[in-house]
Amino acid sequence: MINIAILYHSEKGRTKIVAEEIGKGAMVGGAEVHLISVIAEIDWDLLHRCDALVFGSPTYMGSVSAPFKKFMDDSGNVWMKHVWKDKIAAGFTNSHSYSGDKLNVLVQMAIFAAQHGMIWVGSGDMPTGSTPDDLNRLGSFMGVMTQSDTAIAIDPPPLGDRKTAFNYGMRIAEMAKKLLG
Repeated sequence: MINIAILYHSEKGRTKIVAEEIGKGAMVGGAEVHLISVIAEIDWDLLHRCDALVFGSPTYMGSVSAPFKKFMDDSGNVWMKHVWKDKIAAGFTNSHSYSGDKLNVLVQMAIFAAQHGMIWVGSGDMPTGSTPDDLNRLGSFMGVMTQSDTAIAIDPPPLGDRKTAFNYGMRIAEMAKKLLG
């Protein structure tokens, strides 16, 4: 069975919702999923055993959040040994703005994965429109981008964004099986 760790930071719960949707999709794709908040104690041995690592962070000022960056920086010893080489990597981000420079966050994550020697998986869904119910409505191919209305305390990303995240989870599991199975 494919093992996938979804590592995320979520200050207000929105990014966690996306992580959970990716996890649901990955489970449907046949994977065992580990949801891990980067502000918790990291079980590095678990990450080393996983076939795929999925990175998630809100977009803050066009970058990953400070807690997520700390996780990235803390992986320096892992990088030195190239422990994650040839693992599958993927990423997602959420912000209030439709753009908010989310692409920069995904690029930051993809470069991080490349430095670890990982294989990046893009979203795979074509945009089907721009309404809240449409798949990949923000038109991201690097990974999944979602948008939430921050005027409402716990407003989750819209249905289309959650469906896109679910599909991404299935894709990550399928790619891990193809490439590593």
